Amino acid sequence: MHIEMLRRYPVKSMLGEEVAESEVTERGLAGDRARAVLDVATGKIASAKNPRLWRDLLTVDGARVPGDEELSRLLGREVRLIDVPPEGAEFERSLPERVLAEGIEAEVPHTVGTLGGASPGGTFFDFAPIHLITTAAIERIGALSPRGQVEALRYRPNLVIGAAAEGFPENAWVGRELQVGDDVVLEVIVASPRCAVPTLAHGPLGRDPEALRTVARHNRVPVFDMGPQACAGVYARVVRPGRVRKGDRVRLGAPR
Repeated sequence: MHIEMLRRYPVKSMLGEEVAESEVTERGLAGDRARAVLDVATGKIASAKNPRLWRDLLTVDGARVPGDEELSRLLGREVRLIDVPPEGAEFERSLPERVLAEGIEAEVPHTVGTLGGASPGGTFFDFAPIHLITTAAIERIGALSPRGQVEALRYRPNLVIGAAAEGFPENAWVGRELQVGDDVVLEVIVASPRCAVPTLAHGPLGRDPEALRTVARHNRVPVFDMGPQACAGVYARVVRPGRVRKGDRVRLGAPR
């Protein structure tokens, strides 16, 4: 296996950028989720997981962000960019099956989460600092989708790992380590339950409800105490930091 693609997202829920190489620390790839958008009225972190309010974040290049006033006009709410999360920072996650059924403009039920359950304090990750997905999973979702393809970018991974296996091989990596390149070691924590974000327009990519619907039909995986969830990719934390590069070899270790 090898690194097919490396990506970071300078502002949470905005468009990301591909990089050829990156330092990796316990806080993930250098520059990843370094900032976020704060909803001034609620004090919550803006997340496209609530598409009714925040889907337009995915029209903004996270590497070239406009000022707070322009961003507020675009989003229709008073917001400001921040680089340190408020204590106990929360975000909203619309129930993805209700978004699929009722549309992205509908006011559907949501859950409220706190940032960084498996990340260092002071970061903007929803859960863990590294998200990865295999080319095998992307190819499988695409083959099962009525479109006949799906784009890896919709799942917002940090690492796309080239894997010759079929199906969803990363499901079996939970509890195991990955050595990436010469230095970096990751521990895979859990499969990634998918929200509505993959279905949304991402810059020039149009909407694709099947990016979630296909996963929900064909890859439900137990996630902690939540039971089987529609999953694509896995979350990981950094056991040993270092530098990674596109093309680096990726090796699967024994269970911890």
